[in-house]
Amino acid sequence: MTTATLQDRKNRTAMLALLAAAGMLGLGYAAVPLYQLFCQVTGFGGTTQRATESEAAIAERIGQAAGGQQISIRFDATTAPGLGWTFKPEQVTDTVTIGQRDMAIYLAKNNSDRPVTGTATFNVEPEQAGAYFNKIQCFCFTEQTLQPGQEVRMPVLYFVDPKALEDPNMEGVEQITLSYTFHEAID
Repeated sequence: MTTATLQDRKNRTAMLALLAAAGMLGLGYAAVPLYQLFCQVTGFGGTTQRATESEAAIAERIGQAAGGQQISIRFDATTAPGLGWTFKPEQVTDTVTIGQRDMAIYLAKNNSDRPVTGTATFNVEPEQAGAYFNKIQCFCFTEQTLQPGQEVRMPVLYFVDPKALEDPNMEGVEQITLSYTFHEAID
């Protein structure tokens, strides 16, 4: 084996190792957005779906054809420590017809002496219901800024997809919990 051939092999091995390291670094940066995309598409981990008004109208027609079955929705609200807000659902439970749009109202009040911008994280329990719980409009899609002492009503327009009735994993599910936690937004 000549010196040039040995050196070529070392260079090629070094280049492959460098490319592998760069690829792993790239995957590391892409992991969070890819995981979020995966959760949004599949409902994994109780991630809810986003829907348009036209998708809601289609689901409503399908739900009516399915016989108007109902399900209980429970609303949960918490705040991260130090936020300085009071946050709660206006109504703790509601019974909705699968496929029909409904609205939940959450109440938030800034109890601090300074403006606070919050952002909400959310999930649905049981986890398998996430693929069928669709939000059309939600305060959780944007940051919310409340002035000192300000109190607001924040609506969530949603529906439960009638496809849930065909999923054997949803069999026996009588209640879905929609849970929000408000955190102070990081600038």
